[in-house]
Amino acid sequence: MNSENNLSTSKIINMITVQNLNKEMLTNNENPGILKLFSCKCPRCRKGDMFMDKNPWKLKSTMKMNKVCPVCGQPLDVEVGFYFGSSYISYALAVALSVASFVAWWILVGFSFDDDRFFYWIGFNAVLLIALQPYLMRFARTGWLALFVRYDKNWKINPPKPLERTNKDQENNW
Repeated sequence: MNSENNLSTSKIINMITVQNLNKEMLTNNENPGILKLFSCKCPRCRKGDMFMDKNPWKLKSTMKMNKVCPVCGQPLDVEVGFYFGSSYISYALAVALSVASFVAWWILVGFSFDDDRFFYWIGFNAVLLIALQPYLMRFARTGWLALFVRYDKNWKINPPKPLERTNKDQENNW
């Protein structure tokens, strides 16, 4: 009788412990903000790295991505040609940076019809965009994936959604 009580008590304690762990996971107040996407983290958990190498200026491995997020298991290679859409985000970022550098140049240096300041800005802007291009390409991919894969605060419990369209035969034809 005493061993039965101990057994049922240990079952109740185990059940309460599991319930507390599940409640802790569900009410986890750690909410990594959208700014984590600037560091090219997985949009689902915002903890795992999307790219194999953290340094975007290591040009041989700039665009080499993990197949799945190393933290939550979210597939990052969604479908063949998926990341062609990231060019829209990359273009918008390049335009925004060009406008920002134009305004900064106008305020700090100024423009004039009497000299070549406008052409100096064009040269400065071109060098700026070329220097930032590896990071912009990575961020554009992260942003494009974030449009389709939402942040899941319960990513530890919920498995990632299975891929809908994959074609392994066409994967390396790009």
